[in-house]
Amino acid sequence: MTGPREPLRRIVVAGDGQVGLLAAIAMRRAMPGCDIVIMGAPSGPADLADRAATSLPFTNRLHDRLGIAEEAVILQAGGSHRLVTRLFGWNKEASHGAMPYGGGADRAAMPGFAQAWGDQARPGESAPSAGSLAEILAQNGRFAVPPPDRVTPISNIEYGLRWNAAAYRELLIGQARQLGVSYVSSAIASLDIDDGGELRAVIAANGQRIDADLYLDCSGREARLLSGLPGYAVEDWSGILPKIALYRAVPGQPMAALEDRITLLDEGWLSEFAGRDGLQLEMGAPLDLPPERIRAAMGAEIESRVELQPGCVCRAWIGNVIAIGDAAARLHPLLGLPLDLAHRQIDLLLEMLPGRVAEPVERSEYNRRSALIAQGARDSLGAFYAAPRARQPFGATGLSERLDLTIDQLRRRGRIPFWEEAPLLRQELAALLRALGFGEGSMQIAQPVNSDAAAREFAERARAAVAFAPPYAQWLASIVQRASAAGRG
Repeated sequence: MTGPREPLRRIVVAGDGQVGLLAAIAMRRAMPGCDIVIMGAPSGPADLADRAATSLPFTNRLHDRLGIAEEAVILQAGGSHRLVTRLFGWNKEASHGAMPYGGGADRAAMPGFAQAWGDQARPGESAPSAGSLAEILAQNGRFAVPPPDRVTPISNIEYGLRWNAAAYRELLIGQARQLGVSYVSSAIASLDIDDGGELRAVIAANGQRIDADLYLDCSGREARLLSGLPGYAVEDWSGILPKIALYRAVPGQPMAALEDRITLLDEGWLSEFAGRDGLQLEMGAPLDLPPERIRAAMGAEIESRVELQPGCVCRAWIGNVIAIGDAAARLHPLLGLPLDLAHRQIDLLLEMLPGRVAEPVERSEYNRRSALIAQGARDSLGAFYAAPRARQPFGATGLSERLDLTIDQLRRRGRIPFWEEAPLLRQELAALLRALGFGEGSMQIAQPVNSDAAAREFAERARAAVAFAPPYAQWLASIVQRASAAGRG
């Protein structure tokens, strides 16, 4: 009979960006008796997860699990909410669609009703019909976080969060400090690797030697720890996700909006997401496009440019080092998927925490599931570049077997296959693919028997939701004002 496993005594986290900080907080929450040490490793401009200022609904649940209050994100990190992402121009130049969140992304069977409630379109475009309560709420600018202790007309609305990246990082630093996480500010100078290919210690630039049972590599695309181990290799994904230049503009005026937008232009895609610290603009374009065209397309001054080459490490866990976030997979920033991937990997690690000595089967299963998480993010992004009009700026790209089957099933059967560790629910992915121009199929499981009755029921729920939810900008301002008056802002 075997005894209990010896627990981890120390974990070193390489990288003090938001990914490394959240990983350290997660490890400390899971193992209060384990020494957690963060080593500073500055993130680079291509480390998209560390620079992210927006997340998918999965992050809300991870925050709850780790004791990071949503109120703190709102009050201390300039947080705001997103109900839907709108997509323009991906099928035809004037086409538009939307991706709401959650499993209840039901298609409205009564588009005239939705338009009567204030459907908005860009000049020269016909208004799209709303397909979910979230879309109607976003169009009307009405929302509040539903109360947890009672059922309301908006209780089932899921949402993503936005924040100021620097302020959010400071919030996490405070949380880590309160939990007793240690910090070494000196940069990583070298690695001490034993004959078995495991990391014995990290040598800091100040000469300090830091050893641990487990190392988490959150150092960004350079993968400062994992890349030094035997067996490190990267799979090139540029056949599915093109190499692009990512441009960021100087932030615009602050705005409280419940939707973000991704538009396909002749030059590339333009991502617009609202924030209390300003409208954030990012543009992905071919590498050889002149900056003057980018500036004109963005309608703003360019703040930075970085080239992105997509790929994924072949094994995220080698020896006693586990790569998380950009150190594990190099993605494009659309939909906030790089940070979502990092958060799902942290959640997976919490589920599979090893003892002081890891078993080979643990590494194998973690690597299998971590790879599925990365492939799911890759294929969600790949759908954008496979869209009908995307070939014009980006050229032809290939489809993974998984994405090819998904699109085929939606077009021919109106359904989305189940994929393990997918970043989007099947209803969310179906909405995204429809918005990108891949057929008008809808989920078979959501097909109503009586469409007229379903339309009436949807209309009643929409009226109730709009009547219940306050104007979002006013509600958000009231939360901040009350906290300020109480000395919590």
